[in-house]
Amino acid sequence: MLDTARPDTLAKTHTVAFEGLEAKRVEVQCAVTPGLPAFAIVGLPDKAVSEARERVRTALSAMAIALPSKRITINLSPADLPKEGSHFDLPIALAVLAALGIVPRETVEEAVALGELSLDGTLVGVIGALPAALAAGEDNRALLCPAACGAEAAWVGATPVFAAASLARMIAHLTDRSPLSPATPGEIRQESSPKDLREVRGQERAKRALEIAAAGRHHLLMVGPPGSGKSMLAARLPGLLPPLSAAEALETSMIQSLAGLLDEGGISRSRPYRAPHHTASMAAIVGGGRGAKPGEISLAHNGVLFLDEFPEYPRTVLETLRQPIETGDVVVARANAHVTYPCRFLLIAAANPCRCGHLYDANQACGRAPLCGDDYLGKISGPLMDRFDLRLEVPPVGYADLDLPPSGEDSATIAKRIATARTRQETRFAALGVAARCNADAEGDLLDAIATPDVEGKDLLAKAAEHFHLSARGYHRIRRVARTIADLDGDKDVGAPHIAEAIGFRLIGTGE
Repeated sequence: MLDTARPDTLAKTHTVAFEGLEAKRVEVQCAVTPGLPAFAIVGLPDKAVSEARERVRTALSAMAIALPSKRITINLSPADLPKEGSHFDLPIALAVLAALGIVPRETVEEAVALGELSLDGTLVGVIGALPAALAAGEDNRALLCPAACGAEAAWVGATPVFAAASLARMIAHLTDRSPLSPATPGEIRQESSPKDLREVRGQERAKRALEIAAAGRHHLLMVGPPGSGKSMLAARLPGLLPPLSAAEALETSMIQSLAGLLDEGGISRSRPYRAPHHTASMAAIVGGGRGAKPGEISLAHNGVLFLDEFPEYPRTVLETLRQPIETGDVVVARANAHVTYPCRFLLIAAANPCRCGHLYDANQACGRAPLCGDDYLGKISGPLMDRFDLRLEVPPVGYADLDLPPSGEDSATIAKRIATARTRQETRFAALGVAARCNADAEGDLLDAIATPDVEGKDLLAKAAEHFHLSARGYHRIRRVARTIADLDGDKDVGAPHIAEAIGFRLIGTGE
């Protein structure tokens, strides 16, 4: 009968490999066997993982730990799962130390580890500590990580997180010579926006559109000449939005963790605001590239994505936005992986009426007007234009208005009204037992349940649909916007005034 007992030279620990937001479990096995001295890593490692053997060897040497003159084999199981990133350094080092009997095998085997090693044994922070902690919690394992990742990983709260500044400090913890205290979550940072909507002169209609967009998460397109204040208005939108809920903050921070954007483990309740340049590539906007990383639309999840000079983006990039806008997630397909990221964002787009921007000014317009405007805005396809709930023209501000004192409500006052409207929506959806968060999520039977207008409103909507040749999507989006307007006004039912205002914000692109 064969002896199936595990040899004393075999040890293992656990880590994770990232596929989108999902942290796949990986078992790191180490075998020390007789043979020519060698240090091999198998199991589909990438270049960074393969180079771990040199970092581990040198870090152990700096700690006066010499590797034996034997064959050391590291297997990353499952072997057919691609392994990418430098966070495999720490689990590989711990598996080697356990196989050599320097740290207890049982303790190492019951943990999930990730972290990069410097040549002097210092542990360097890595991306993905938050999803790794979630995976460790699901398996009832402790997480071992660098000190720089401890505050971030501790936010999960489902598993103890032990964060050390160096490999030597981690060894002292595992051998009970100097146990580490569990890491504590970083403080929540609530950034206050210094940009107030009251600073914008004039543009009262645009301010109203921003309020409606923020209250119901309705996508907004602003068209106006250069200098009319489109970017200025968009930059003040974050100050109108309510803070992230605990669940939203966690899912948003997981994406930021994979992108390496979390600052010292602190999780912010402020909604993300992303404003990529129009020269950004498809991979930068949608996601992809090496490792299929999240793009700008995912980094804006639960927040705002502002695309200035909207028609200047490559047409392929613009058309790729159509599906994520509808579904709230994006699938990054590669030859070896299909990764899904959430991307439920509020899209704010700004565009000039034509390439020169002065289509509406007879003194400055080019000789091709008005065809130049049709050609320029024609870069935005009809299906994509149809996905904007709110569309408005932003006229230039007169010189006399620029010298007037600030007028209208400040951002704090408007933000309170928006927060109240959002609370009404959440209460309504909770009573209906659905997972929707705001009016922009309502569709089908749910939309009929919350946004069916009264008789007068129905008649007005039917006439508008016939006159402006609205698509089915446009018809339903007007109802959603009207529901949000009613929430802002504190009205239980959707009436003709709400429908009329919603229709008024949808005339650009209808041919009228």
